[in-house]
Amino acid sequence: MTTAKDRSPLLFSIPAYDYLREELLALGGFERGELSTKLFPDGERYMRLQSDVEGREVVLVGGTIDDAATLMVYDLACAIVKLGARKITLVVPYFAYSTMERAVQPGEVVTAKTRARLLSSIPPASYGNRIVLLDLHSEGIPHYFEGELTAIHVYGKPLVRAAARRLGGDAGEFVLACTDAGRAKWVESLAQDLHVTPAFVFKRRLSGSETEVAAVSAQVEGRRVIIYDDMIRTGGSLLGAARAYKDAGATSLAVITTHALLPGDALGRLRRSGLFTDIVATDSHPRARELASEGLAVESCAALLHEHL
Repeated sequence: MTTAKDRSPLLFSIPAYDYLREELLALGGFERGELSTKLFPDGERYMRLQSDVEGREVVLVGGTIDDAATLMVYDLACAIVKLGARKITLVVPYFAYSTMERAVQPGEVVTAKTRARLLSSIPPASYGNRIVLLDLHSEGIPHYFEGELTAIHVYGKPLVRAAARRLGGDAGEFVLACTDAGRAKWVESLAQDLHVTPAFVFKRRLSGSETEVAAVSAQVEGRRVIIYDDMIRTGGSLLGAARAYKDAGATSLAVITTHALLPGDALGRLRRSGLFTDIVATDSHPRARELASEGLAVESCAALLHEHL
């Protein structure tokens, strides 16, 4: 007789991440979890788990892409545990506020830590709570999760390496670069894996909010440069670094990012600059899927996350 605990994990997602749930289901090993939601006229959300979670292992996919999504993940996870799930895993492909991982100015709120504490307060399932995170901006963030919630940081290196090899061409003669020295160690590690030269730009701060590129760390003249950044918001820093590499003699430029936020016309701004032959992102953030028809090359992160589930 098959018991609840012998069955495949139930897989739910918040609506913004239904696409990733479908990809994970296609890879196998999960049973579809059914969820109904609706909005009341005043903006409050009704949610109901239509699949019975009692005694089951449950996986919930939902990045903290905004405050509403964060609370939806929290509310659903609390309900899943309350309704008797024996184990719960949160899959958070994009963890927001990761650049606010420390206070620089007096009075600043370390939002990455408060978000981690919120998710850590989800009641513990009998066999434990886990959270799977992808390419965090700071490697210290997993230590912000407390109590019964175990954080697992998944590195997107396999996706970045594959994209870089493809963009670099058959000869593999390219420079792997980053937008500033803050990501130099990460890019250096990737460059070693690819057996290529790493590069980064030195910046000089002009004011509290303004910087300028002072120098480029490596010889890029006559070579293709592929820039990697874990996250692109408006693309301002990326454009500044790209112009520096171009001025230093790079023959062509491409960019790879894990998290493509790109609000408004940010992607159009990057494309109109004429600096990039290719812009590649994973689908860790739903915005990437929205921009696939506008020239953003999108790689699925489902298989990589599946390995850790």
